[in-house]
Amino acid sequence: MVRKGRGLGIGVGLSFLLAAALVLAQEDPLVIFAVVTKVPKDKKQVTAHLSVGGDVREGTLIASEDLLGNPIWRKLEICHSLKVEAWKSQEGYRVVSVKVLDAGMLPMSLQGVAGDCLVKKAVEIAPLAD
Repeated sequence: MVRKGRGLGIGVGLSFLLAAALVLAQEDPLVIFAVVTKVPKDKKQVTAHLSVGGDVREGTLIASEDLLGNPIWRKLEICHSLKVEAWKSQEGYRVVSVKVLDAGMLPMSLQGVAGDCLVKKAVEIAPLAD
């Protein structure tokens, strides 16, 4: 009888673990389009305009340790357009993967932000080239 109870306890515990693992596996990261709007001094947290489900707002992209070594993330600059997969957290969005996009590939709601950013960058940097 003792063995049955012990085996049942382990079986119930394993079923709870499997259920939790299935719930986590079903949660896909959000697909976010972003335009970096402030010069990132600390590459761990980057401020950007984000399009999440059609809504545009300013938010923070948080890089994991693995992502900090990614060449795209290391060379990140103001006005870069990105497609990001991330999970929402209290601090911002925890980035899982990142791809650089042409500004024309962004949702329409972010194309104006990207265009304004590029014009502002050109006006600020062009006088320095002379």
